[in-house]
Amino acid sequence: MSGVVQGEELVRVGSGDPDYHAAVDFLHQEAELLDARRWRDWLALLAEDVTYEMPVRVTRARTLEDSTLADMDHFREDRFALQKRVERLETEYAWTEDPPSRTRHFVTNVQVFRAASGDLVVKSYLLLFRSRGDTRPPEWVCGERTDRLRRTPEGLRLVHRRLVVDESVLRTQNLAIFL
Repeated sequence: MSGVVQGEELVRVGSGDPDYHAAVDFLHQEAELLDARRWRDWLALLAEDVTYEMPVRVTRARTLEDSTLADMDHFREDRFALQKRVERLETEYAWTEDPPSRTRHFVTNVQVFRAASGDLVVKSYLLLFRSRGDTRPPEWVCGERTDRLRRTPEGLRLVHRRLVVDESVLRTQNLAIFL
């Protein structure tokens, strides 16, 4: 089996392949670190040249094609920006996370592809539950992620993440958490 993701020819990796299990383990480890608010450990899973993006989704009549804007994002961050966000979360000035969010990242429908470079391209669905305090209703964010994982001597590292959410209007109070 093969596929094309973002114009790149890829070979699908079956569920019995060690690369498939390595990619799934990576996603599960990442989810656990984020839910435990272990952001420094999460940063260690990111490549130095990481790109982390969530384009704005729009609703078009009678089609889902081209439903993201090419020139507008909720966020498009590099390693420096992600590290600064973590540093801010570790201070007393992270008011958007006071009280802290309780999150659960549910990662499912994982498909793994091997690129010619040897990188793994991983498509998955994300369902994020978020609860803040006792008075606000819980929030849900649902979408599809496409990740590029690179092999390093330390293990797999996230090189690129593109998250396309299923809603055109986000109903979450803020995007202070990592998706």
